[in-house]
Amino acid sequence: MKLKDLARQLGLSPTTVSRALNGYPEVNEKTRQRVLETARRLDYRPNASARRLATGRAGAIGAVFPSNRNLLVDPHFVEFLAGIGERLIEDEIDIVLSPTSGDDELASYRRMAGGTRVDAIILSSPVVGDLRVPLLMELGCPFVVHGRTQSDAQHAWLDIDNEGGFRHATKHLLDLGHQRIALINGDSRFSYAVYRERGYRSALEARAIQADPRLMASGTMTDEVGYRATERFLAEAQPPTAIVVGSMMLALGAFRALRSAGLVLGQDVSIIAHDDVFPFLNPDRMVPPMSTTRSPIRAAGTRVAEMAIDLLTGRSPGTLQELWPVDLIIRGSTGPAPGR
Repeated sequence: MKLKDLARQLGLSPTTVSRALNGYPEVNEKTRQRVLETARRLDYRPNASARRLATGRAGAIGAVFPSNRNLLVDPHFVEFLAGIGERLIEDEIDIVLSPTSGDDELASYRRMAGGTRVDAIILSSPVVGDLRVPLLMELGCPFVVHGRTQSDAQHAWLDIDNEGGFRHATKHLLDLGHQRIALINGDSRFSYAVYRERGYRSALEARAIQADPRLMASGTMTDEVGYRATERFLAEAQPPTAIVVGSMMLALGAFRALRSAGLVLGQDVSIIAHDDVFPFLNPDRMVPPMSTTRSPIRAAGTRVAEMAIDLLTGRSPGTLQELWPVDLIIRGSTGPAPGR
Protein backbone atom coordinates (compact mmCIF):
# COMPACT_ATOMS: atom_id res chain seq x y z
CA MET A 1 0.00 0.00 0.00
CA LYS A 2 1.25 3.48 -0.89
CA LEU A 3 0.64 6.73 0.96
CA LYS A 4 -1.93 7.83 -1.65
CA ASP A 5 -3.87 4.58 -1.14
CA LEU A 6 -3.93 5.09 2.63
CA ALA A 7 -5.06 8.71 2.18
CA ARG A 8 -7.87 7.55 -0.14
CA GLN A 9 -9.05 5.02 2.47
CA LEU A 10 -9.17 7.77 5.09
CA GLY A 11 -10.66 10.47 2.88
CA LEU A 12 -7.76 12.79 3.72
CA SER A 13 -5.07 14.46 1.67
CA PRO A 14 -1.71 12.66 1.38
CA THR A 15 -0.07 15.69 3.03
CA THR A 16 -2.31 15.44 6.11
CA VAL A 17 -1.73 11.68 6.38
CA SER A 18 2.04 12.14 6.05
CA ARG A 19 2.09 14.82 8.73
CA ALA A 20 -0.06 12.70 11.06
CA LEU A 21 2.25 9.69 10.64
CA ASN A 22 5.34 11.80 11.28
CA GLY A 23 4.06 13.54 14.39
CA TYR A 24 3.64 17.09 13.17
CA PRO A 25 1.94 19.16 15.93
CA GLU A 26 -0.46 20.95 13.56
CA VAL A 27 -2.45 17.72 13.03
CA ASN A 28 -5.06 17.40 15.77
CA GLU A 29 -4.86 14.37 18.05
CA LYS A 30 -8.16 12.82 16.94
CA THR A 31 -7.05 12.82 13.29
CA ARG A 32 -3.61 11.53 14.20
CA GLN A 33 -5.05 8.59 16.11
CA ARG A 34 -7.44 7.74 13.27
CA VAL A 35 -4.56 7.75 10.79
CA LEU A 36 -2.34 5.62 13.03
CA GLU A 37 -5.09 3.07 13.73
CA THR A 38 -5.96 2.74 10.05
CA ALA A 39 -2.28 2.42 9.12
CA ARG A 40 -1.88 -0.39 11.66
CA ARG A 41 -5.05 -2.14 10.52
CA LEU A 42 -3.99 -2.04 6.88
CA ASP A 43 -0.36 -2.85 7.72
CA TYR A 44 0.85 0.32 6.02
CA ARG A 45 4.61 0.83 6.38
CA PRO A 46 6.03 4.08 5.04
CA ASN A 47 9.17 3.96 2.96
CA ALA A 48 11.96 5.00 5.33
CA SER A 49 13.91 6.97 2.72
CA ALA A 50 10.81 8.80 1.55
CA ARG A 51 9.85 9.64 5.12
CA ARG A 52 13.29 11.08 5.82
CA LEU A 53 13.10 13.22 2.71
CA ALA A 54 9.62 14.44 3.65
CA THR A 55 10.45 15.28 7.25
CA GLY A 56 14.08 16.28 6.96
CA ARG A 57 14.85 13.91 9.80
CA ALA A 58 17.51 11.23 10.04
CA GLY A 59 15.16 8.65 11.55
CA ALA A 60 17.64 7.84 14.31
CA ILE A 61 18.34 8.57 17.99
CA GLY A 62 21.95 8.74 19.11
CA ALA A 63 23.94 7.72 22.19
CA VAL A 64 27.64 8.08 22.95
CA PHE A 65 29.38 5.43 25.05
CA PRO A 66 32.91 5.62 26.45
CA SER A 67 34.65 2.48 25.19
CA ASN A 68 37.03 2.50 28.18
CA ARG A 69 34.07 1.73 30.48
CA ASN A 70 33.15 -1.48 28.61
CA LEU A 71 29.47 -0.48 28.59
CA LEU A 72 28.57 -3.06 25.95
CA VAL A 73 29.15 -5.79 28.54
CA ASP A 74 27.55 -3.78 31.36
CA PRO A 75 24.15 -5.42 32.08
CA HIS A 76 22.65 -2.07 33.15
CA PHE A 77 23.56 -0.39 29.86
CA VAL A 78 22.50 -3.39 27.77
CA GLU A 79 19.08 -3.57 29.47
CA PHE A 80 18.64 0.18 29.07
CA LEU A 81 19.44 -0.07 25.34
CA ALA A 82 16.99 -2.96 25.00
CA GLY A 83 14.25 -0.77 26.46
CA ILE A 84 15.11 2.05 24.07
CA GLY A 85 15.00 -0.36 21.14
CA GLU A 86 11.59 -1.74 22.15
CA ARG A 87 10.07 1.72 21.79
CA LEU A 88 11.98 2.97 18.75
CA ILE A 89 11.18 -0.11 16.67
CA GLU A 90 7.49 0.86 16.82
CA ASP A 91 8.28 3.97 14.76
CA GLU A 92 11.07 2.31 12.74
CA ILE A 93 13.64 4.64 14.30
CA ASP A 94 17.25 3.46 14.51
CA ILE A 95 19.76 3.74 17.36
CA VAL A 96 23.18 5.17 16.46
CA LEU A 97 25.90 4.28 18.99
CA SER A 98 29.05 6.36 18.80
CA PRO A 99 32.09 5.13 20.76
CA THR A 100 34.55 7.52 22.38
CA SER A 101 37.81 6.99 24.20
CA GLY A 102 36.52 9.02 27.15
CA ASP A 103 39.05 11.85 26.85
CA ASP A 104 37.22 13.42 23.91
CA GLU A 105 33.64 12.65 24.98
CA LEU A 106 32.41 16.23 24.48
CA ALA A 107 33.94 16.26 21.00
CA SER A 108 31.94 13.11 20.21
CA TYR A 109 28.74 14.87 21.24
CA ARG A 110 29.66 17.89 19.11
CA ARG A 111 30.13 15.65 16.08
CA MET A 112 26.88 13.77 16.67
CA ALA A 113 24.80 16.88 17.37
CA GLY A 114 26.34 18.84 14.51
CA GLY A 115 25.85 16.17 11.86
CA THR A 116 22.80 14.76 10.13
CA ARG A 117 22.93 11.21 11.48
CA VAL A 118 20.56 11.62 14.44
CA ASP A 119 17.49 13.67 15.38
CA ALA A 120 18.00 13.56 19.15
CA ILE A 121 20.49 12.24 21.71
CA ILE A 122 20.06 10.22 24.89
CA LEU A 123 22.49 10.96 27.72
CA SER A 124 23.10 8.31 30.38
CA SER A 125 25.10 8.19 33.64
CA PRO A 126 25.15 11.96 34.26
CA VAL A 127 27.55 13.50 36.76
CA VAL A 128 26.39 16.25 39.12
CA GLY A 129 27.61 19.18 37.01
CA ASP A 130 27.40 17.45 33.63
CA LEU A 131 29.00 19.52 30.85
CA ARG A 132 27.07 17.63 28.16
CA VAL A 133 23.81 19.35 29.14
CA PRO A 134 24.91 22.98 28.45
CA LEU A 135 26.80 21.81 25.36
CA LEU A 136 23.75 20.21 23.72
CA MET A 137 21.56 23.17 24.70
CA GLU A 138 24.07 25.50 23.06
CA LEU A 139 24.09 23.34 19.93
CA GLY A 140 20.27 23.25 19.85
CA CYS A 141 20.12 19.44 19.70
CA PRO A 142 17.09 17.73 21.34
CA PHE A 143 18.18 15.41 24.16
CA VAL A 144 16.89 13.42 27.13
CA VAL A 145 18.95 12.64 30.23
CA HIS A 146 18.57 9.29 31.98
CA GLY A 147 19.30 10.60 35.46
CA ARG A 148 19.65 14.12 36.83
CA THR A 149 22.23 16.86 37.07
CA GLN A 150 22.20 20.07 39.11
CA SER A 151 21.66 22.16 35.99
CA ASP A 152 18.88 24.76 36.23
CA ALA A 153 18.36 24.59 32.46
CA GLN A 154 14.95 23.33 31.34
CA HIS A 155 15.74 19.97 29.74
CA ALA A 156 14.06 16.59 29.52
CA TRP A 157 15.07 13.94 32.05
CA LEU A 158 13.90 10.74 33.70
CA ASP A 159 15.35 9.51 36.97
CA ILE A 160 14.46 7.16 39.80
CA ASP A 161 14.26 8.36 43.41
CA ASN A 162 17.69 7.04 44.40
CA GLU A 163 17.81 9.17 47.53
CA GLY A 164 14.38 8.08 48.75
CA GLY A 165 15.02 4.43 47.89
CA PHE A 166 18.27 4.21 49.85
CA ARG A 167 16.82 6.21 52.75
CA HIS A 168 13.95 3.72 52.93
CA ALA A 169 16.29 0.71 52.72
CA THR A 170 18.58 2.04 55.46
CA LYS A 171 15.61 2.94 57.67
CA HIS A 172 14.25 -0.60 57.33
CA LEU A 173 17.55 -2.02 58.56
CA LEU A 174 17.60 0.45 61.44
CA ASP A 175 14.07 -0.64 62.37
CA LEU A 176 15.38 -4.22 62.54
CA GLY A 177 17.89 -3.10 65.18
CA HIS A 178 21.00 -2.75 63.01
CA GLN A 179 23.37 0.04 64.09
CA ARG A 180 26.48 -0.77 62.06
CA ILE A 181 25.17 -0.46 58.50
CA ALA A 182 27.65 -0.34 55.60
CA LEU A 183 27.19 1.08 52.10
CA ILE A 184 28.64 -0.27 48.85
CA ASN A 185 27.85 2.41 46.30
CA GLY A 186 28.42 2.93 42.60
CA ASP A 187 31.11 5.21 41.20
CA SER A 188 30.97 8.42 43.26
CA ARG A 189 31.41 10.62 40.18
CA PHE A 190 27.87 9.90 39.05
CA SER A 191 24.70 11.63 40.23
CA TYR A 192 22.85 8.44 41.16
CA ALA A 193 25.65 7.51 43.60
CA VAL A 194 25.55 10.98 45.17
CA TYR A 195 21.80 10.71 45.73
CA ARG A 196 22.10 7.19 47.14
CA GLU A 197 24.74 8.20 49.65
CA ARG A 198 22.61 11.19 50.62
CA GLY A 199 19.64 8.90 51.34
CA TYR A 200 21.80 6.49 53.35
CA ARG A 201 23.31 9.30 55.43
CA SER A 202 19.98 11.01 56.08
CA ALA A 203 18.44 7.78 57.46
CA LEU A 204 21.37 7.34 59.84
CA GLU A 205 21.29 10.99 60.92
CA ALA A 206 17.57 10.72 61.71
CA ARG A 207 18.56 8.13 64.37
CA ALA A 208 21.52 10.22 65.60
CA ILE A 209 24.01 7.78 64.03
CA GLN A 210 27.03 9.24 62.28
CA ALA A 211 28.05 7.57 59.01
CA ASP A 212 31.37 5.76 59.44
CA PRO A 213 33.74 6.25 56.46
CA ARG A 214 35.27 2.85 57.23
CA LEU A 215 31.90 1.28 56.37
CA MET A 216 31.53 3.04 53.03
CA ALA A 217 32.88 1.99 49.63
CA SER A 218 32.25 2.93 46.02
CA GLY A 219 33.35 1.73 42.60
CA THR A 220 32.24 0.07 39.39
CA MET A 221 29.24 -2.26 39.56
CA THR A 222 31.15 -5.55 39.55
CA ASP A 223 31.22 -8.71 41.63
CA GLU A 224 34.89 -8.09 42.47
CA VAL A 225 34.26 -4.59 43.90
CA GLY A 226 31.43 -5.99 46.05
CA TYR A 227 33.67 -8.81 47.30
CA ARG A 228 36.66 -6.60 48.18
CA ALA A 229 34.51 -3.97 49.92
CA THR A 230 32.72 -6.58 52.05
CA GLU A 231 35.99 -8.33 52.85
CA ARG A 232 37.37 -5.00 54.11
CA PHE A 233 34.25 -4.29 56.18
CA LEU A 234 34.42 -7.70 57.86
CA ALA A 235 38.04 -7.09 58.88
CA GLU A 236 36.99 -4.10 61.03
CA ALA A 237 37.11 -4.41 64.81
CA GLN A 238 33.37 -3.71 64.75
CA PRO A 239 32.13 -5.16 61.45
CA PRO A 240 28.71 -4.22 60.05
CA THR A 241 25.65 -6.33 60.70
CA ALA A 242 23.93 -5.02 57.56
CA ILE A 243 24.94 -3.67 54.14
CA VAL A 244 23.06 -1.54 51.61
CA VAL A 245 24.39 -2.37 48.14
CA GLY A 246 24.11 -0.36 44.90
CA SER A 247 23.43 -3.23 42.48
CA MET A 248 22.82 -6.95 42.21
CA MET A 249 26.27 -7.41 40.64
CA LEU A 250 27.89 -5.82 43.71
CA ALA A 251 25.61 -7.91 45.93
CA LEU A 252 26.88 -11.15 44.37
CA GLY A 253 30.39 -10.21 45.44
CA ALA A 254 29.23 -9.21 48.92
CA PHE A 255 27.39 -12.54 49.25
CA ARG A 256 30.54 -14.42 48.19
CA ALA A 257 32.63 -12.59 50.81
CA LEU A 258 30.13 -13.46 53.54
CA ARG A 259 30.21 -17.14 52.61
CA SER A 260 34.03 -17.11 52.54
CA ALA A 261 33.95 -15.75 56.09
CA GLY A 262 31.53 -18.48 57.20
CA LEU A 263 28.68 -16.02 57.80
CA VAL A 264 25.01 -16.63 57.02
CA LEU A 265 23.19 -14.04 54.91
CA GLY A 266 20.02 -12.81 56.60
CA GLN A 267 21.17 -14.02 60.01
CA ASP A 268 24.73 -12.85 60.72
CA VAL A 269 24.63 -10.05 58.15
CA SER A 270 21.63 -8.58 56.29
CA ILE A 271 21.81 -7.15 52.76
CA ILE A 272 19.47 -4.95 50.71
CA ALA A 273 20.60 -4.50 47.09
CA HIS A 274 19.32 -2.27 44.32
CA ASP A 275 17.73 -4.38 41.58
CA ASP A 276 17.33 -3.04 38.05
CA VAL A 277 15.35 -6.18 37.11
CA PHE A 278 17.68 -8.27 34.99
CA PRO A 279 16.11 -11.29 33.26
CA PHE A 280 19.16 -13.43 34.07
CA LEU A 281 19.56 -12.40 37.73
CA ASN A 282 16.38 -12.99 39.69
CA PRO A 283 16.61 -12.05 43.40
CA ASP A 284 13.72 -14.42 44.19
CA ARG A 285 15.85 -17.39 43.13
CA MET A 286 18.87 -16.61 45.25
CA VAL A 287 19.37 -18.60 48.47
CA PRO A 288 18.17 -16.87 50.53
CA PRO A 289 16.13 -14.56 48.26
CA MET A 290 17.63 -11.04 48.11
CA SER A 291 15.81 -8.03 49.56
CA THR A 292 15.90 -5.20 47.03
CA THR A 293 15.03 -1.66 46.15
CA ARG A 294 13.48 -2.17 42.73
CA SER A 295 13.17 -0.08 39.58
CA PRO A 296 13.18 -1.70 36.11
CA ILE A 297 15.88 -0.17 33.92
CA ARG A 298 14.41 -1.60 30.70
CA ALA A 299 11.16 0.27 31.35
CA ALA A 300 13.21 3.42 31.91
CA GLY A 301 14.86 2.94 28.51
CA THR A 302 11.46 2.56 26.85
CA ARG A 303 10.17 5.74 28.50
CA VAL A 304 13.31 7.75 27.68
CA ALA A 305 12.94 6.78 24.01
CA GLU A 306 9.30 7.86 24.13
CA MET A 307 10.32 11.20 25.62
CA ALA A 308 12.85 11.71 22.82
CA ILE A 309 10.08 11.11 20.27
CA ASP A 310 7.87 13.58 22.17
CA LEU A 311 10.58 16.23 21.83
CA LEU A 312 10.64 15.68 18.07
CA THR A 313 6.87 16.19 17.88
CA GLY A 314 7.08 19.59 19.57
CA ARG A 315 6.80 18.88 23.31
CA SER A 316 8.60 21.40 25.53
CA PRO A 317 11.62 19.87 27.33
CA GLY A 318 10.46 21.40 30.62
CA THR A 319 7.27 19.30 30.50
CA LEU A 320 9.26 16.06 30.16
CA GLN A 321 10.75 15.60 33.63
CA GLU A 322 9.88 12.48 35.61
CA LEU A 323 11.04 11.10 38.97
CA TRP A 324 10.01 7.46 39.38
CA PRO A 325 9.44 5.95 42.83
CA VAL A 326 11.58 3.03 44.01
CA ASP A 327 9.91 0.02 45.64
CA LEU A 328 11.37 -1.78 48.66
CA ILE A 329 10.84 -5.55 48.48
CA ILE A 330 11.75 -7.50 51.61
CA ARG A 331 12.91 -11.09 51.20
CA GLY A 332 15.11 -13.54 53.09
CA SER A 333 18.42 -11.63 53.00
CA THR A 334 17.30 -9.26 55.76
CA GLY A 335 16.57 -10.11 59.36
CA PRO A 336 16.86 -8.69 62.87
CA ALA A 337 20.27 -7.58 64.06
CA PRO A 338 22.17 -10.41 65.80
CA GLY A 339 21.19 -10.54 69.45
CA ARG A 340 17.74 -9.01 68.85
